[in-house]
Amino acid sequence: MSSDSLWDAQRYQFQHGYVWRHGEGLVDLLAPQPGERIVDLGCGSGQLTARIAESGADVIGLDRSPEMIAQARTNFPSIDFRVADATAFQVESPVDAVFSNAALHWVKDANAAIGCVWRALKPGGRFVLEMGGHGNTRTVLAAVREVAGPVEIPWFFPTIGEYAAVLEANGFEIRLAMLFDRPTIVEGERGLEDWLVMFGDGLFSGMSESQKQEVRRAVAGRLRPTHYRDGQWTLDYRRLRVTAAKSER
Repeated sequence: MSSDSLWDAQRYQFQHGYVWRHGEGLVDLLAPQPGERIVDLGCGSGQLTARIAESGADVIGLDRSPEMIAQARTNFPSIDFRVADATAFQVESPVDAVFSNAALHWVKDANAAIGCVWRALKPGGRFVLEMGGHGNTRTVLAAVREVAGPVEIPWFFPTIGEYAAVLEANGFEIRLAMLFDRPTIVEGERGLEDWLVMFGDGLFSGMSESQKQEVRRAVAGRLRPTHYRDGQWTLDYRRLRVTAAKSER
């Protein structure tokens, strides 16, 4: 899922492929089976949706961004991709599992999204997700504030307790919940600035493009001594990974 800004699907796919590559282990945790019906919520350009489909499962890829869905359909024309909002999606009949990688931190109304997931699942169906967790990109956000002053954060980076509480309130039983560091490499001299263009534009709402460029350069300058080495940036990602099963409310 995306924020309200338009996504550059080509930039996402070719310059930020680490987003879905890091999610490949999450597909293993999902353990899709032949014949299962699965929703990939926030599918982006579709690479993990295709991985799930390789198992023989019947997969529906959903994303709020029409640009991402257009790219996914180009990449994998045999898969069912649809434009849909995480807080309002529906499926024709209940599915065996809902999968989501690196998407739900864009959804501040977690209660609405999890309610949709619960309604989409069969009784006992599983929900397997990974998203930005508490403290994700803390040093990047601190540098942005130092340069630009107070900014509105476009993401929801919950603790285990915060997200587990919403899941349980919506009728899920938690099977696994973990918060962990995942230092993430972004390549190139301008890697951090490109990351801020792709994912952080919402931090700079109300600024002109020239102001945004100035802030991005200043943030990169502040973080270069600690985060840049040998042609690549390392960002302080923290991930929240959860598996849960639908129970009765």
